[in-house]
Amino acid sequence: MKFVTSCSLYICLALEQFYDEQERILWALTFFKDNHAAKWSENVFYQEADTGVFPIPTWGDFEQQFWVHFFSVNAEADTVNALEGTFYHQEDQTVDNYLDSFQTLVSNAGYTDLWTLVVKFQRGLRLGIQNQIATMPYGRPANTDPNVWYRAAWRIDQVRLANEAFQSMSCSALFALPKTASARPPLLSVARLPPVLLLLVTLKPPPPAPSIGIPMDVDATRKTRSLPSRGCYQCRDVNHLVQDCSHHMDIRQFTAEQQKKLIEDLLALKDIVPIEESCPPEKEEDFV
Repeated sequence: MKFVTSCSLYICLALEQFYDEQERILWALTFFKDNHAAKWSENVFYQEADTGVFPIPTWGDFEQQFWVHFFSVNAEADTVNALEGTFYHQEDQTVDNYLDSFQTLVSNAGYTDLWTLVVKFQRGLRLGIQNQIATMPYGRPANTDPNVWYRAAWRIDQVRLANEAFQSMSCSALFALPKTASARPPLLSVARLPPVLLLLVTLKPPPPAPSIGIPMDVDATRKTRSLPSRGCYQCRDVNHLVQDCSHHMDIRQFTAEQQKKLIEDLLALKDIVPIEESCPPEKEEDFV
């Protein structure tokens, strides 16, 4: 039926190109090239050759014969059976395509009852669109107004398509973003080192932990000496105190700082020159 409709539309738009109805029919027959259509076109010309008269006089006769030869005898029953099944359901189609095929089916089936049209249309819609229309809080279409149902389903489907397009664009833009360089320094690739360096890196022992003291404890070595609980802490004798110690000036008992201080004092005393030695008295001259 689409073919006849397209031909009729073209003829109406370019009416001046056809002198009569026979030329219109001949022009339409030029598209009958395959299978059953080609055989029917050949039979038309065979009849003309046998009788000397073209067998299809008017465009109306052409449409009628086209309907008889290319449509089922029970086309209306077939259409009704299709609407009673699930063949006409929307599934993956857009609402535009589904609506076109649905209106063609109900027209061929001869359905005119408005409630029946709404029920058939709603049953064929996707479940999501059905639920959105049926559960609208306000402005829900009436069950006897198929045109409002058509417009509501179309609006919901358009919103869905726009949302899917937005999501696909967002995902593509996200994957297209350049990867930023990491702020962390690159790790040392041990596998690229020479064998000797690799052995040194893997076998290098950890630094030994300090045995005494803690970091920045400069007096750790002196704290290892245990001081007597009583007596002289210089010679460790418990029978006298430090002020009575005979080893009070024993340099061996001095610490490194005490030894350094003593040496500096001794050098300073050595540099002092007595006045008598540095400036000897002048002898008085005897003028007598």
